[in-house]
Amino acid sequence: MRRNAGGAWLLSVLVSSLRGGLRQAYLRVQLNPKKYLRHARRAYGLPIKSWQDVHFLEESVLNRAASRIVRSSARTAALEGLGLGVGGFTTLVPDMGILSAITIRMLQKLSLIYGFEYSTDAEITALWVAAASAAGLDFTRDFLEKQAVERLVPRIIDQVAVKVGAEVAEKWAARAVPIFSAAAAASLNYYFVRAWGRRAQRHFLERRRSLTAPRLAGPFLMPSPAVEIN
Repeated sequence: MRRNAGGAWLLSVLVSSLRGGLRQAYLRVQLNPKKYLRHARRAYGLPIKSWQDVHFLEESVLNRAASRIVRSSARTAALEGLGLGVGGFTTLVPDMGILSAITIRMLQKLSLIYGFEYSTDAEITALWVAAASAAGLDFTRDFLEKQAVERLVPRIIDQVAVKVGAEVAEKWAARAVPIFSAAAAASLNYYFVRAWGRRAQRHFLERRRSLTAPRLAGPFLMPSPAVEIN
């Protein structure tokens, strides 16, 4: 009975912390597409002048850049967990807030790398649908079309928090022992962000394929192999 009560309490704390962290990220985490375009051109060697140009690049080029984004975000999450994890559950709430910000920033980068900006309400909604898809949720077109963005995104966030909280509650129980919490938090944060990033990468890649018509052969021909994420 105590174990069940403890599990329910942990799940409640996780869901609440994730919900709060994701809502703050929704309001405050905004990657500047123009600045990141300059970074992407330099860091990943992308021959583009605008984000729309990535639709003419081969998948393999974009996949390499996306994989680097996921790895970098996972390492950042691990370092964050290592620093805050020493306090065990006492640092769980700020940890989930920072982890949410890292995750949403990663999703924004992946969205841009695959050619999807988020300046309009429809594009912002699509970004959060991608976050939900990476969490294993699937919303019907009818549900999405009937909601205004200011109501839709919080509803998506609530469902993502419940889904993700349920999946990680048991794993996060390792943080109850402070002596192991730093290493455990670093490891859990790393794999949490990496797994979410890889699923989001697949989502954006599949979305890109669904919107891209076959092109004539040429130096920027986009091949269509099976989705392969490293």
